[in-house]
Amino acid sequence: MKTIAANELKTKGVSSIEKALEENGEAIISVRGQDRYVVMAMEEYNRLRVCELEAALYETRQQLAAGEFVEESVEEHIARIRPAAK
Repeated sequence: MKTIAANELKTKGVSSIEKALEENGEAIISVRGQDRYVVMAMEEYNRLRVCELEAALYETRQQLAAGEFVEESVEEHIARIRPAAK
């Protein structure tokens, strides 16, 4: 994965990101020598987002099948979670 220094990003702008993404699917932006951010093409971001949502749906289905859920009214739900919010 290509690393782009923040100073390079300041001087060359988005073209430095575009060049890095041509070579790799992602690029790291470092600030003062520390890796801080990852940039990627929007298509890759959307693909990862779909994967994340599918994983959450799978997990929810597993929990439902295992009976790991609570049926309650709104009032009961609020009363149950209120102590945890404090």
